[in-house]
Formats: sequence, structure tokens, C-alpha cells
Amino acid sequence: MSLKKLVYMSGQIADFFKSKPHDDAVAGIAEHINKFWDPRMRGQFLAHIAEGGEGVNPLVLDAAPLIRKPKDQTHVGPLNPA
Repeated sequence: MSLKKLVYMSGQIADFFKSKPHDDAVAGIAEHINKFWDPRMRGQFLAHIAEGGEGVNPLVLDAAPLIRKPKDQTHVGPLNPA
């Protein structure tokens, strides 16, 4: 999956939770990503955030510390290298 798509998807999640109080939104975003994104997606996305997180919604950036890092970081590269 492309990084652009991951940023877009994270923005959609943030849009869903933006009407909630900030702390609830942050927790909801992290919970959703932890439940439904596979480790490769999370790893690629967290690497992007670590590099500055260009284009990532501020609510998602606030949720980033709550997003689980993949246990095996050897497969963190792009899901579709092409």
C-alpha cells in the first residue's frame, strides 16, 4: 500500500473521530489503527511520522504514541514496492 494511501486513510479515521473530545478522538484513532491495520501498514506509517509526518492530520499525530509498533521491524518497507 502506498504511503499516500495510508496518510489518506488515517485522515479519514481522524475525520470520523473529530467530533469527539480530543482525548477520546486520539484514543479512538489509535485503537482503530491498532485493530485494523496490519503490522506492515503501521510500521510504514510510523516511519513516515518519525520522518516528520508530512500530510498527516494533527489528531493522528497526537495518536501516534498510542499506535503499536510492529514487533518485527525487518518488514517495515513499502507494502507494494512497485
